[in-house]
Amino acid sequence: MPGSLIIYSSTDGQTKTICEKIKSFSKNSESIKLISLEEASDFNLQSYEDIIIGASIRYGKHSKNLYKFISSNKETLEKKKSAFFSVNVVARKPEKNTPETNPYMKKFLKISNWKPDRLGVFAGKVNYPNYSFFDKYIIRLIMFITKGPTDTSKSFEFTDWSKVEDFAKELSLSS
Repeated sequence: MPGSLIIYSSTDGQTKTICEKIKSFSKNSESIKLISLEEASDFNLQSYEDIIIGASIRYGKHSKNLYKFISSNKETLEKKKSAFFSVNVVARKPEKNTPETNPYMKKFLKISNWKPDRLGVFAGKVNYPNYSFFDKYIIRLIMFITKGPTDTSKSFEFTDWSKVEDFAKELSLSS
C-alpha cells in the first residue's frame, strides 16, 4: 500500500511550496505522493494510508472545488489518518495563527463538516508583482485595512518554515 498522499489547493503557489516542504521534512519522502486538488479526483484515495490536504484562501474563502472534493470523499477521508491545513495571510498575526483562533479554519471546519486528525494554519505570501491589476489593488486595500504591507512593487512572505517543519514531524507520515 502506498504511504501518504498530499493534496494541495493553491492559488498563487505558496500552498504547493508548503506541501513540498512538508514532504521534504518527512522521514520517508519517497513514499509520499504530492498532487493538486484537480488531479486528486482521478486518484484512488483508498490506497493511501495518510491523506493531507493543504488549501489557500483568496478573498476570504477556500476554493469551492475543495469543499466539493471533501464532500465527495468524506467517508474515505474519515477512515484514514488525515490532516488539513489552511494557508492565509491573516495567520501572519499571532492571535490568528492557530486552528483554534484562525477565522478561516473555523469557517472551513463548519462548512466542510470534516474532522481531520490534525489541523494546521500557516501564514502565506503576498506577491504583488505577480498579481493581475485587479488582484493587486484589492489585496493592497485588504492589507491597508488589516495593517499589512502595501508596497505593490514587492513580495512579502509570512510563512514560518519552522512551524511547517514541526507540523510535518507531528504528522509522522507512513513509510
